[in-house]
Amino acid sequence: MYKTACFFAIPLYTFVPMSLFIASLNSGSNGNCYYIGNKNEAILVDVGISCRAMEKRMKHLGLDLSLVKAVFISHEHSDHISGLGSLLKRQRIPLYVSEKTFQFCGVEYDMTEINHFSNGDTIAVGNMNISVFSKIHDAIDPYSFCVEENGIYVGVITDIGRCGDNVVKWFSKCHAAFLEANYDEEMLNDGPYPFYLKRRIAGGLGHLSNDQALKLFKEHRPGYMSHLILSHLSKTNNSPEIVESLFARDCGDVQIVVAPRTEETNLFEIDGTGNGMSGKISQDWVQTVLSFNNKA
Repeated sequence: MYKTACFFAIPLYTFVPMSLFIASLNSGSNGNCYYIGNKNEAILVDVGISCRAMEKRMKHLGLDLSLVKAVFISHEHSDHISGLGSLLKRQRIPLYVSEKTFQFCGVEYDMTEINHFSNGDTIAVGNMNISVFSKIHDAIDPYSFCVEENGIYVGVITDIGRCGDNVVKWFSKCHAAFLEANYDEEMLNDGPYPFYLKRRIAGGLGHLSNDQALKLFKEHRPGYMSHLILSHLSKTNNSPEIVESLFARDCGDVQIVVAPRTEETNLFEIDGTGNGMSGKISQDWVQTVLSFNNKA
């Protein structure tokens, strides 16, 4: 099933192979927001930070909110939707969310701009196709997403209690992925959380451990994967050093990035060759696009 977001996109640089550009704007229990786009349009997956923080971090990367043509919401937990209301009041951006999840979001919005999806849907936003697939998590109707353009796939796979068939299917297609590595099992077991919370996190409906994420990566990553952005790390039960060390042993040519809890990552170019880039070159094309659009 295909659905289409209605807006006009200006095709640019038709002589350049299309790439996808990705960044984490924030990742963790304090807020999640992920950017995926091409040279003409972009989407946000989840808006768990304030609109002000989101725009500030996009600006750091040379990005402008005008590129965002749709917002996708994975589930209703506050660290994924806390900034949604203010963003939608400020910008008339089409919202994509399951009907059950929307009922629990508590967001007032023009119903003509709300689009509901269900498991197996594919939604076209400009030249990007966003596949929606259900996942295992303790939310009312949780989903993850895989964005595709010209055969390049980027997955956003966080907040999963365990790796079901859908996760394996879509992860195995990805040239790049935001993958949850929430906790170190020893740190969680020995840490200060009460038993009920430890059970919630590690009981199969909560979050993915470092070891579970590594197992998925080792067993199902495709040979052409170029970037793995480890996401949603616990502040109390994990550390960037632990997860980086764990994945470094088996990463091969894949660039491993740990998404920070309080700032953005670099902007990475995923071009399907296994040679993604980050930094100034990505900011350069954004400024050219914005300049072109202003003159159009």
